[in-house]
Amino acid sequence: MSRRDLPPPPPPAHLREWLDEGAVRADRARFLADLSRRNLGLGRLLLLWAVAALFVIGWTFVGIAVTAFESGDPLSCFFGFVFGLIGSGVLVAAGSWFVRGVRQERQLSRLLCAWLEAVRDPAATGSALLRAPGRSMVWLTGSLALGATGLRVAFAAAAGARPGEGAYGEVAYFMGLGMILWITGLLGLARAGVHHRRLARSGRPVRAATRPALPVLQDTAY
Repeated sequence: MSRRDLPPPPPPAHLREWLDEGAVRADRARFLADLSRRNLGLGRLLLLWAVAALFVIGWTFVGIAVTAFESGDPLSCFFGFVFGLIGSGVLVAAGSWFVRGVRQERQLSRLLCAWLEAVRDPAATGSALLRAPGRSMVWLTGSLALGATGLRVAFAAAAGARPGEGAYGEVAYFMGLGMILWITGLLGLARAGVHHRRLARSGRPVRAATRPALPVLQDTAY
């Protein structure tokens, strides 16, 4: 997703007064549908999972390196050093990919909020096209399953650890793997929740400001 592919920002408020309100509402509906599809698209979910898979691959190489170092064999330590370098490189690449995705998401969120606040239209904002119930359900169920799996793996690794039994690198690997899956699921749940909360907030009609009523002065007989 590049800057050229994104919809343009809404015109400033002083320019919207001179534009046709129907045209502004039509642009708003079209651009919001596009931004909503990008925000909760299946491609974004697969991209999030791809970044998580890259973190898992990098963490796996690091886990192999730690296990090799625990053996104490010089040849194993050499291969552990090599695997550690590979794992570190994969983790750095995954981190840069994640940061790039966060920047794109911030830009997408700014545009979505700007068009939601441009013209108040509760009927259009509450439409099924923007709420995307099908895509939202995929995000919610997939993220819940992934997060639950991550918590199960992490707690199982922590509960099964015994002092003096097993390799510490193996326990750390499975706990890290569970945390990666849990954080990925949490990010997916947060994305779906923020999207619906933003639409619900923008769909509320604007209430006119009311002035407090002045007290009524009654005539007093002197």
